Amino acid sequence: MATEPTVQSHRAAADAAMQTVEIRGFYKEYGRQRAVADVTLTLRAGQLTALLGENGAGKSTLLGALATQIRPSRGQVLYDGLPAEAWNPQALRRCLGVLAHEPRCYTDLSARENLLFFGRLYGAFSDKQSLAAECDRRLTAVGLQRAADRPARTLSRGMLQRLAIARTLLPRPQLLLLDEPYTGLDRDGVALLSQLLSAERQRGAIVVVISHDLDSLGPLCDQVAVLLHGRLRARADFAPGTCDGAALLRLYQEASAAGQNRPAGPLGGVRAPGEAHP
Repeated sequence: MATEPTVQSHRAAADAAMQTVEIRGFYKEYGRQRAVADVTLTLRAGQLTALLGENGAGKSTLLGALATQIRPSRGQVLYDGLPAEAWNPQALRRCLGVLAHEPRCYTDLSARENLLFFGRLYGAFSDKQSLAAECDRRLTAVGLQRAADRPARTLSRGMLQRLAIARTLLPRPQLLLLDEPYTGLDRDGVALLSQLLSAERQRGAIVVVISHDLDSLGPLCDQVAVLLHGRLRARADFAPGTCDGAALLRLYQEASAAGQNRPAGPLGGVRAPGEAHP
C-alpha cells in the first residue's frame, strides 16, 4: 500500500525542479484585522507572476507566506502538492530565493564576503571552490565585479540592491520571491534586472514579483494577480511578450472599479507607463 512521503524523505536532496506552488483558500488575520482573505492562486515553473495592489493590499503578507515566514490563519500553501511540513526543511529552504524591501547585507563585509557567507548558509554548493566561482559569476552578472572587495557600507543604494539580487539568485532557487526588486536601481540596473528575471523564467524557476514599476515588469509577465483589501479581485494570463505596463495598469483599474463600484483610481505608488524611472 502506498504511503505518504515523510518529512525526512521528501525532496531530501531537492534535486527535482519544483513545478507548482498552490495557494488554496488562504487567510491571514492579526487579531480582528484581516490582512488576506480567501486567496486561491496557482504558480507554475517557467512563469513570472506579478502581484499588483495598493499599499496594504496584502501582497507582502502573501509573499511572506510563500516564503514559509508567515503561517496562514486558514487555508494552505502547497509546494508540488505538499504543505511545507511534509518537506525536509533544509531541502525546502534551498528551493527559496527571497528579496525583501531592504537589501539585508552585512555592512562590514565586502560584496564578495557577503555572497560567500550566504552561500555557505544556503548549503547548495559541494565545495569552497564551486561556491567562490559562483559568487564571482554572480557579482559580474549584476555589474559589481569592480566593487567586489569594497565593504558593503561604502556601496550606494543601487549597488546594495544589485548585491541583494546577486545574493537571492546565488543558490539558483526554484521559487523566486521578489518584493519591489527595482527599488534604487538606475536605468542600467533596471534593464539588467529584467534580463536576469527573464533568464530565471527560461531556467524554469517559479517567479513572483511585487512591483509598482509596471513598465519594467509588464513585458516579463505570464500571469497577473490583483489584490484589493486583502482579496484577489482579478487574475489574467498573458502569452509571452503580449503584456506591457499599460495592460497591467488597465487590469488594475478595472479590478479596482469592479471591487469598489466606483471609477478606477490610481495604483498607489505606481509609475504610469512611460513615466521616467528615478
